[in-house]
Amino acid sequence: MAVILEQDAAVRVLQDGGVVACPTEGVWGLACCASNPQAVERVITLKARDARKGLILIGADIHQVTPLLATLEPAWRSRLQDGWPGPVTFVIPAARTVSPQLTGGRLTLAVRISAHPVLLALTTALREPIVSTSANISGEKTLKTPTAIARVFGDQLDGIVAGELGGRRGPSDIVDVRTGRRLR
Repeated sequence: MAVILEQDAAVRVLQDGGVVACPTEGVWGLACCASNPQAVERVITLKARDARKGLILIGADIHQVTPLLATLEPAWRSRLQDGWPGPVTFVIPAARTVSPQLTGGRLTLAVRISAHPVLLALTTALREPIVSTSANISGEKTLKTPTAIARVFGDQLDGIVAGELGGRRGPSDIVDVRTGRRLR
């Protein structure tokens, strides 16, 4: 059964290549360090997720994610400033060096700067973005409690980060930064 982790312990687990469940603005998520290909692969495998879908990255601030992005046009920067920090994930042209494991082979990357205290604490302490994807098996309902997460994922997770969900009733909005069109 997955152990409940305080934030400092969760940071160490993530630094060591672990995968954890953590609260987000509206749903529980599976998370790992975005820079660790083995951990990212574990998340994809745990979820039974189609790798072509790509993953969402969460950063502490725009500076943390800028190296992963193509040059941002002024209108795009304005959209980002209007939505961040907050529960808006933007699909943004990716830098050419970003792994297809994160982009799903696309030329874009899904990125969010969150105001959720647990996500902000983790990404600030790690000094790098984390992968975040809903805590469920692909195609099944999102798991709503740490108990449900532990029942489904058990020892396959390296822990569940202590904390509460934010005030949303579902996952973050997803917006194309180039057009402003809402995708989810």
